[in-house]
Amino acid sequence: MAARIAFIGTHGVGKTTLCYDLAAALKKRGVAVDIVKEVARQSPLPINRQTSLEAQLWILSTQIAEEIRSAAAHDVVVCDRSVLDNYAYLVLAASRQRWLEPLVNRWMKGYDLLIKVPIVGAPSPDGVRDTDELFMRSIDRLVDELLAERKLECLRLPPARREEWAAIVTEHALAVPGVAARLF
Repeated sequence: MAARIAFIGTHGVGKTTLCYDLAAALKKRGVAVDIVKEVARQSPLPINRQTSLEAQLWILSTQIAEEIRSAAAHDVVVCDRSVLDNYAYLVLAASRQRWLEPLVNRWMKGYDLLIKVPIVGAPSPDGVRDTDELFMRSIDRLVDELLAERKLECLRLPPARREEWAAIVTEHALAVPGVAARLF
């Protein structure tokens, strides 16, 4: 079974860059690694503040499908988001969906390492993700609440040490048993 590592937090904080940094570090060590990119960018329905329950269900189910696809062919799957993040956007848009929480809870137990990326500075507009600070902070707070409710542990990157994030992430990822066992 593949080891799964997920970067969590709001959009525009550097998760994608860290995914690529970690994947490169693991590939240099001979690990068969794949990145599950942020699936919201592929959504056929509106995202950000204009999203809907249907859009978020599409995103959440596509995230799970992509993780399954990736894990079938790679030793390590690095996820640019987790199912919990996707659920946070769903909750903000359409309120809690209690019928969906058992799936989210079960899926979250399968990640070997969660890495919470904090908000540091203003986001860089990319033409897709919303740059509204209130929206971003709302998602960030909701992710923290959902983590706490589920008593999920995560590596919280220190905001004041952004230049060290890639090294910190790599160090922790190499200590994950499912990753360490695959190093040459």
